[in-house]
Amino acid sequence: MIRTFIAVELPDTFIPEIERISSMLKAPGIKLVEPGLVHITMKFLGDTQEDKVEPIISALSQINCRPFEARIKGIGVFPKSGYIRVIWIGAQGEFGTLHNEIERVLTPFKFKKDYQFTPHATLARVKQAREKAVILDKINKLGEVDLGTMVVNSISFKKSILTPDGPIYHTIREIKLQ
Repeated sequence: MIRTFIAVELPDTFIPEIERISSMLKAPGIKLVEPGLVHITMKFLGDTQEDKVEPIISALSQINCRPFEARIKGIGVFPKSGYIRVIWIGAQGEFGTLHNEIERVLTPFKFKKDYQFTPHATLARVKQAREKAVILDKINKLGEVDLGTMVVNSISFKKSILTPDGPIYHTIREIKLQ
């Protein structure tokens, strides 16, 4: 079994701004995502049998979604401001259409469906918010941050290896949108 997910990669040109945002979010109890690893998760598949990898790639190549322009902006939290577990930056564009197509082509594999999809890129995970008011103030100050636009013309089928130093991601296959 391998741990897998499907992602839209952010361009490297966004990394300096992600680093700046991360430095502002740095606080006890907050685990920042390495800026170069920040991505938009389209679907987390979890433990996947290795013999399913090629059939999944084949299914993903059947996605019916044209490339589109997206804007990466706005800071938010999950699940809510009173109980913060994830700090994210939003993604605007045809991500809902792309997500629906991913769900459609993966239906035969019986992965758990995502009934509520919010396009975003995780910036940090909150282990324990010792100073919740300070964190909320930082998030409010960053609220309208705007990384700019990008063209989404592919998705990446990725493997995730969890280590004590953080996850290691490996792209199994990049699939072009058409």
